[in-house]
Amino acid sequence: MSLISVQAQGLYCEKGGFYIDPWRPVERALITHAHSDHARSGSQQYFATHISEGILRKRLGDRTNLQGVEYGEKLKLGDVWVSFHSAGHVLGSAQLRVESKEEVWVISGDYKRCADPTCDPFEVVPCDTFITEATFGLPIYHWQTGAEVAQQIYDWWQGDSDRPSILFCYAFGKAQRVLGELQRLSNFQTDSGDNRPIYVHGAIHALTEIYREVGVEMAPTTPVSAMPRDYRFKGDLILAPPSAHRSAWMKRFQHPQTAFASGWMAVRGARRRRGYERGFVLSDHADWPSLIATVQQTEAKTVYVTHGQSDILSRYLSETCQINAQPLRTLFEGEGDI
Repeated sequence: MSLISVQAQGLYCEKGGFYIDPWRPVERALITHAHSDHARSGSQQYFATHISEGILRKRLGDRTNLQGVEYGEKLKLGDVWVSFHSAGHVLGSAQLRVESKEEVWVISGDYKRCADPTCDPFEVVPCDTFITEATFGLPIYHWQTGAEVAQQIYDWWQGDSDRPSILFCYAFGKAQRVLGELQRLSNFQTDSGDNRPIYVHGAIHALTEIYREVGVEMAPTTPVSAMPRDYRFKGDLILAPPSAHRSAWMKRFQHPQTAFASGWMAVRGARRRRGYERGFVLSDHADWPSLIATVQQTEAKTVYVTHGQSDILSRYLSETCQINAQPLRTLFEGEGDI
C-alpha cells in the first residue's frame, strides 16, 4: 500500500494528513458515514457529507468540530485532492476518492447497490485502487428489492389484526428504509387513509426526525412513549431496535408477533437462534453479485477487501476475475447495522 496505509489509529493518508473512519482519536478524521463503528468521538476535526451532519452531531456531540461537504465537492488536503461520493448505504453515506499526482484511490466504506428511497444511490467512481467491504461476501447472499421486502412486511403485519406486530431493525438506516419503502406501497397508501401511524421506539424516533428534517419521505410515525399506558397497540406495527428485544420495554405489548429485518435472515436458522417468529431479508450492504459487479465497474487494478468475508471475496476476485485482490485487516469487523 502507498497512498493509504493501515496505522494503529486507522486508515491513514500521509500525503493528506488525515485518517479515514479512524478507530482512535486523531487530529483530522474523514468520515464515510455515521454508524458507530465508522464515526467515533474524540478527534479534533471531522469532515463528512453535509447531509449527514445531523446524525453525526447526535452521535459525536453538538460541539464537534465538523465540516460538511457536498457530494462531488473537491477538497485540497495537503498534497492530495479528496471528494465524497454517494455509497447508497444510509443517509449521507459516502465513498472517499483520494487523488495524488500518481494515483487515485477509492475507499468505499459500507455500500449497497439496490434502490433505497431514503438515501442517494451508489455512484461508481473509477480508480486505480479500490478498498471494498465484504460483509456479505459469500455467494449465498442475493437480495430482493426493498419494495418486495416491504410488501412482505406489510402482509405479515396485516395478517394478524389482533396482536401488536413488532419489527426489530437497526435504529439508523434500516428503520428509516422500512418506513420509506412502506410509504411507497400502493396498498399502504390506500389502507392508511385514516393516517394511522407506525409506532416507533424512542431510539428510532430521534433519528427518524433527522431524516424528516432533510426532506426524506416516510410513513407517519408516533413514539410508543407518546401513547397512554393503557393503549394496547392491537393491530399496530411497531419498529424497535434489537436491543429492545426481551427488555422491560416489551412489557407494554400483550402477546405480540415479532420479526427481524436483516441481511442475516438469509441464513437458515438465524431467525430461530435470535428468538424471532419471522425474518425478513433486508440489508443495507451489497450482496455477492453487487460486490463483484462494483469491483469490476471501478476498473481498479488493485483491490483491498475488508470488513467481513475478506478472504473469500479476495480469492474469488483473484482466481475468477483475474483482479489483483487481497484481504486488508482493519477494525471494521462485526458491525451490527446489517
